[in-house]
Amino acid sequence: MSEPTEPRQQRAARRAGEFPPPPPPLAVPVPDSHTHLDLTVAEPGIAALAPGDREPVRAAIDAAAAVGVDRLVQVGVDVASSAWGATLAQTHPEIVATVALHPNEAPRLADLDAALHEIEALAAHPRVRGIGETGLDAFRTGEQGRTAQEASFRAHIAIAKRHGKALVIHDREAHADVLRVLDDEGAPDTVVLHCFSGDADFAAECVRRGYLLSFAGVVTFGSAEPLRAAAAITPLDQILVETDAPFLTPTPFRGRPNASYLLPLTVRSLAEVKGVDVDELCAAVSATSDRVFGPW
Repeated sequence: MSEPTEPRQQRAARRAGEFPPPPPPLAVPVPDSHTHLDLTVAEPGIAALAPGDREPVRAAIDAAAAVGVDRLVQVGVDVASSAWGATLAQTHPEIVATVALHPNEAPRLADLDAALHEIEALAAHPRVRGIGETGLDAFRTGEQGRTAQEASFRAHIAIAKRHGKALVIHDREAHADVLRVLDDEGAPDTVVLHCFSGDADFAAECVRRGYLLSFAGVVTFGSAEPLRAAAAITPLDQILVETDAPFLTPTPFRGRPNASYLLPLTVRSLAEVKGVDVDELCAAVSATSDRVFGPW
């Protein structure tokens, strides 16, 4: 089998620089609908974000709250990170969790069924509010890994439906196949396209199906005009915002580690794309987040 991807921890370790300075706070609080605190607190620059003896996770939560990002969705990508997130959500009221096997992890597993069984057990926890990130990735996983990847995606769809929880989808260069599998299986009531990466045509297909589109820092990149066009046609009540921290740091800080406290940069850029007041966008995103993930 071809190597599907290097571990995320290895890719994270290649980032240079310290965490950027905080942006001006938002007046209306919003949640970060997709973050990886376990990876964020492993960044080499975390000492600057959590000086002295401050516990890094607590420091990351407090830094976000200080700029109006008052709730976080901690996202699992394998059994270990999913279990860690479920436990974290039980002890931190600002956090809810999602659990899943990342599509690039599924082909690596010697026993996919056993791992899925563990994910299903975690899905029953009341502070676990979503199943994800799951989905399809045609960029990092080669053809020989696609069968396992799709089998995992279909199993996660079934878990989301059995537990009545949101399905959080990773879709990289696999738009048509993601829709095909969702149509084949029958989508859960709530579907979130994490770090939406399609153009306006794909956005229209997702919107028509009632899916939620979550926009990350990529929407701020100069090369992301097709993504901004997608955001422009997405109704306010189908939009979420996220960091995917420590990845996808918004401009002007690309290449430095990301964290939830940088979400206002993406929010303000998205409000400009939508032609709406920042407070209006924040209120809509907050209401949609509560609808998708339930009360914190």
